[in-house]
Amino acid sequence: QVHLVESGGGLVQPGGSLRLSCAASGSLFRLYTMGWYRQAPGKQRDLVATITGGGTTNYTDSVQGRFTISRDNAKKTVYLQMNSLKPGDTAVYYCNLQPSLSRWGQGTQVTVSS
Repeated sequence: QVHLVESGGGLVQPGGSLRLSCAASGSLFRLYTMGWYRQAPGKQRDLVATITGGGTTNYTDSVQGRFTISRDNAKKTVYLQMNSLKPGDTAVYYCNLQPSLSRWGQGTQVTVSS
């Protein structure tokens, strides 16, 4: 019933920017709190940012002030604007509900390197 597809990742230099997109299916999208998660090699998958159906946002400390989560309910899409990227941001980024469902998409790779 719910299907999520991430896109927009790539290779950027430190200090650069990327915008990730998460295209969602489902008629109840506008009611869900959505989150962006990331997983670096050998590490757990961690929550990065959330946005409620009403637009209230929260961020993990390491991205506060650099990342912005947003949503377009008409397009059923969640975005993550990533600025001032650091090598420590390198990970596969996933979107999901918050709390997350047990199923995950393929994610999109973000690599920050000079």
